[in-house]
Amino acid sequence: MTIQPSAVEALQSLFLGFAFAGLLASAFELFTARRADFKLLQAGGLAAVASVPVVVFCAPFLILRNTVHSRPSDGRPFAFVMLASMTAAIWSLASGRVVLDLLHFLGA
Repeated sequence: MTIQPSAVEALQSLFLGFAFAGLLASAFELFTARRADFKLLQAGGLAAVASVPVVVFCAPFLILRNTVHSRPSDGRPFAFVMLASMTAAIWSLASGRVVLDLLHFLGA
């Protein structure tokens, strides 16, 4: 059984996207002593503009973290959790593709 090269590249993008999202969110928390969240965009002004790249690349991690932490208390249906997971996976695939392209461009 052989795996198509495009499937391997898609899996690499997916895994790298999730890993980079978690790494960036953890680094943000380490250096700023506050959690990365979508509320960073509500700060307004230069802080909101500066937080856009952080939120864009941390989004898969943030979506899954918010979904997992709110699931028992909110009683959300399974379909909502599945939709949030699919959204995070697609976002992770896209951001992982950007990171892979950047790494290939830089020659790493």
